[in-house]
Amino acid sequence: MRVAVVDLGTNTTRLLVADVHDGRLEELEKETTITRLGQGVDATGRLADEAMDRVRETLDGYRQTIDRLKAEDVIAVATSAMRDADNGPEFRDELNRRYGIDARTISGDEEARLTFLGATSGRTAAVESPASAVVIDIGGGSTEYVVGSNGADPDFHVSAQMGSRRHTERFLPSDPPAHEELEALAADVRRIIGESVPNEIRERTAEGVAVAGTATTLAAIDLELDPYDPEKVHGYRVGLAAAERIQAMLAALAVEERRNVTGLHPDRAPVIVAGVTILVESIRAFGLDEIEISESDILQGAAMAAAVR
Repeated sequence: MRVAVVDLGTNTTRLLVADVHDGRLEELEKETTITRLGQGVDATGRLADEAMDRVRETLDGYRQTIDRLKAEDVIAVATSAMRDADNGPEFRDELNRRYGIDARTISGDEEARLTFLGATSGRTAAVESPASAVVIDIGGGSTEYVVGSNGADPDFHVSAQMGSRRHTERFLPSDPPAHEELEALAADVRRIIGESVPNEIRERTAEGVAVAGTATTLAAIDLELDPYDPEKVHGYRVGLAAAERIQAMLAALAVEERRNVTGLHPDRAPVIVAGVTILVESIRAFGLDEIEISESDILQGAAMAAAVR
């Protein structure tokens, strides 16, 4: 079955077109555009006109790709920004009329389930052990933690209200951010993790997999990739010390200086400090020495779920 999945995220709009055979997925096309749909939603409660325009322009191109590859099923998932915005349902209806894309506004629980399905099925070096693994998905407006054993369904998941764009807008008004701002950001991340994930869950988690743009960017910076190479990123492991070093380096730079960092897409420069801070604090909170980076996430999970249906 050939499936097209559109992910309308808070910071990015992404497309995956893939063939699914007997539970295995073969990617045909994958595209990512930074559209910043969640711009200002945390403050205003509404999707901004210019943000919706960026998504419309992106979907014009994605619709052409979907038609060219003749996808049999087209689905879309809308996450934090669309859930939180008062005009989210209205925009979702417009996308259906204009592009024939039914953007399903999924719950945080469903987002976590699909992310875990995609991340664990796409692992290239899954550890053969009953130890619990946490999948960490840092989005623009929310962060998902999904915990389960290798080869089994997850037994814990939570969607925490923190993300790279949301926490940039809340805590980092200065450029570069002030020390006090960074401390307040890290403290809030620790508070949210502590309130969202019970100690016993964190203590029994032996390994971690991080997905989505913050994690893949961290790997690309550590590898000094130019251009970006998904095959080198997928399965790469970043140690806590390396993540802390990169976090400090990025936080010391102004946004325009960050845009020139090798491995960092220039459009991610404004929100990457908050994103990496969330990831560093997550690694610490789960008592991990390193994190595995995965290119497979909610896109692959949604594609596999659609094929099963």
